[in-house]
Amino acid sequence: MQEAGWGEARARRPEVESVDVLFQAAGGATECSRWSSAAAEVVFENCPPLRPFPVRKGKRLAPGWWWSATTGRLVHYGSAAIRLHVMLLDRDPRVSGLAARPLELRWHGPRGVRAHAPQLMLRLADGQGVLADCTGRGELSRHQRSLAAVVGEICTAAGWRYWVLGPVDPIYRRNVTWLAGYRHPRHHGGQLLGAALREAFSEPAPLWEGVRRIGDPLVVLPALFHALWAGRLAADLGAAMHERMPVWAQVAE
Repeated sequence: MQEAGWGEARARRPEVESVDVLFQAAGGATECSRWSSAAAEVVFENCPPLRPFPVRKGKRLAPGWWWSATTGRLVHYGSAAIRLHVMLLDRDPRVSGLAARPLELRWHGPRGVRAHAPQLMLRLADGQGVLADCTGRGELSRHQRSLAAVVGEICTAAGWRYWVLGPVDPIYRRNVTWLAGYRHPRHHGGQLLGAALREAFSEPAPLWEGVRRIGDPLVVLPALFHALWAGRLAADLGAAMHERMPVWAQVAE
């Protein structure tokens, strides 16, 4: 994740007091408010998508829904890049709320009214709001940099942040994708198994050795993968997962 850098673009900055935000309120009606006040008052992470992501012919991944372990609700996605980052944010301990396209910003630019609906909105554990867009490319186009500059400044003026989420290391992506299959609480295994996992990996130990010390791998492995997803156990997810990979218990803060 990286903060949008507005030093790279020479865009005309809107006055934050003139920026409007559209969102779907309770009851399904679309409301328009001043961003400066709504940013502090509206719980955007509870708003449904203002508009669903469209189906585009020729795309390998159609729009869909991700069940979020963080919120217990479905989060909409419209591309492989969005789905990837919804998955990663769902595992991020900083994130307490997550929604897709719940709002649209509108402001006056040199060529008239401009609008942008960021692909994701998240709430950090400290209460700060974040808007984010996802890209599968490492470099942004000139237009994307200009837009990121403006949206970044709109967010900063309201005490929010704006992230541009780019490519992810493929090994890390594959590992987290595997663990995501065990994110549901049904894989927790219960308190006794959780305590056994913490004891077996109180010091770094090879995954398979720790599992066999506890019991039946068919029972233990799902709970271990769930604990790795949830952060109760840790491993180097930047390296390929295998039976000898070191695993250790996270120290509770």
